[in-house]
Amino acid sequence: MRLVREHGRLKGERTAQVNRIRSLLVLHGVRIQGRCLHGFDVRQVQTPDRKPLGEQLVKEIERGQKRLALIEEQINELKRQRESALKIPLAEADRKAAKLCRIKTIGHVTATALSRDFFWRDFRNRREVGSMAGLTGSPYQSGTMAIDQGISKAGNSRIRALMIELAWTWQRMQPQSELTRWYSERLAKGNKRHKHTLIVALARKLLVALWKYLETGEVPAGAVLKVA
Repeated sequence: MRLVREHGRLKGERTAQVNRIRSLLVLHGVRIQGRCLHGFDVRQVQTPDRKPLGEQLVKEIERGQKRLALIEEQINELKRQRESALKIPLAEADRKAAKLCRIKTIGHVTATALSRDFFWRDFRNRREVGSMAGLTGSPYQSGTMAIDQGISKAGNSRIRALMIELAWTWQRMQPQSELTRWYSERLAKGNKRHKHTLIVALARKLLVALWKYLETGEVPAGAVLKVA
């Protein structure tokens, strides 16, 4: 799990550092396009009235650029490590990740996160899969009142967020799959307010389908595999 979690932490640090540098520049009316902020010469930057930036500001930004470059180097190192593990999978988690990568829409980062942070567990049924990710419903009943309080959110929050993000991509990239057709049919019967509720339901169904795929080799119905 450490590789997945370190990668997520480094991405958060990169975002924070990029935002910090942008904020310092915006204070002086300077906007830099693109995300690669460690590759430009800040000493050549001028304010809108064509004045150079202050010396202390320049030094602070240069220190931030060095930290950003180090973070990028460490992210690339983890990327190489992850790709190497998937190319020649030795551990069971890496074999599962390589198998997940065969499905169109699932990339190296998603496959590694699912295999190392979730599918290393032994699940007995689909209920356990949904519960561990916090994607099961929370019904409430009192007397004649019976309502659904939404998903429990009691499981792995990282996997829950990852699966919801994957579900949005799945319904675009796998339009012929049964899961996408199920989503589209119910979305057409309802309205836009149900869109987010349905995508969470799709995320749960997709997670269960991926579990079955890893356990039995059964590809999600209608899903397209990547070309070898």
